[in-house]
Amino acid sequence: MLTVRWWDAAAIAVASVTVLITLREPPYGSGEWGTWAAAAAFLVLYAVYARRFVATGEPAAPMGHYVMIAVSFAAIVAVGAFFEPGVAILQAFVYPFLWATAPAIAAAIASNVLVAAGMAVGYALHFGDPFSGVPIATLSVVFSIALGLWITRIAEYGEERGRLLAELQAAQGQLAAMHRDAGVVDERARLAREIHDTIAQSLTGLVMVAQRAGNRLAPVDGEAADAARGDVELIEQMARDALTEARGLVASLAPISADGGLGDALRRLGSSFERETGVQVTVTSDAAALSREHEVVLLRAAQEGLANVRKHAQASHAEVTVALAPVGDEVVLSVRDDGVGPGSTVPGERGFGLAGLRDRAALVGGSFAVEPGAGGGTVLRVTVPSARPDAHDDTVDTTDRADNAAGAAGATE
Repeated sequence: MLTVRWWDAAAIAVASVTVLITLREPPYGSGEWGTWAAAAAFLVLYAVYARRFVATGEPAAPMGHYVMIAVSFAAIVAVGAFFEPGVAILQAFVYPFLWATAPAIAAAIASNVLVAAGMAVGYALHFGDPFSGVPIATLSVVFSIALGLWITRIAEYGEERGRLLAELQAAQGQLAAMHRDAGVVDERARLAREIHDTIAQSLTGLVMVAQRAGNRLAPVDGEAADAARGDVELIEQMARDALTEARGLVASLAPISADGGLGDALRRLGSSFERETGVQVTVTSDAAALSREHEVVLLRAAQEGLANVRKHAQASHAEVTVALAPVGDEVVLSVRDDGVGPGSTVPGERGFGLAGLRDRAALVGGSFAVEPGAGGGTVLRVTVPSARPDAHDDTVDTTDRADNAAGAAGATE
């Protein structure tokens, strides 16, 4: 809006100077009236028609409107110069305005030449000499074109610097995100190592101590000995359960290399899970139209699904499937098992794992469901919108961008 006010002030100023020139020598005749009429026509043309093209903030006026404005200004300058040569002061406004609203450099140059020709014609008619206005018109249009080209080049240079700055800021943002992601991955790996080297090892030792205590109590008779053996067996079972939970937490937190894409990452996850638990895992992946963020969500969903199979399902077989939905532009990941089924479990009721997974899916516009399988067991299903994969992403980033919403990845269902 400030720019428009400057144009308004400039238009009023050049029109006022034009009128003041004619007020120097009364009485006033047809020449003065003609000059005043030209100044009035100039202001009306600017206020009613031309002003809108600097008020809207558009980079240029449409070509048809621009031609009408240039022709009108040239005519007003010609008529005004015919009555009073001092009307040439209008060029101080007309030339910059035509440059500022030009749809192209060629159009700006042509319109400047047109206005200069109009002024030369007005001078020729006023003085009766066809060449009287040529020097002034030539000098003014050459100066206008030179200045206009120079300012245009500066503007283009500024726009280029702005574009490069925006790209640099975007690259810095991506780099910062990558550093954050790498930090999350490193922290997950550190926590997994710490749990494995401390809590898991301590629980393993506790199991061994309980077994040794039970062996020592085996030959002892009596009611007190039977009670002690029961307590030792309970301690051993609790330690084994806690050890299983710790190992599951380590498996959930450990970063998974996915250099070959989501399918390879899922197969590695399944192989590792099968070695650790003895549960047979079948992996089928047939969906490539995924962005990195969506692949991360599905990979984390598979980890959480298998973690719950480990903890609760009592299954002998699990199946991980990624496929395009039969209806709609979506990709579905399913984790099925042949275990005991979900029962009446509600996601988030007793832990954070499934509740976090539901929130993680919602962050990318997806959905989440846990339901009994058709032939028994449990089916965990996560659906995300399909999208073109990022051409710059050669690997699947296993960093979970929704860690805050997801909670503990290895929590119980």
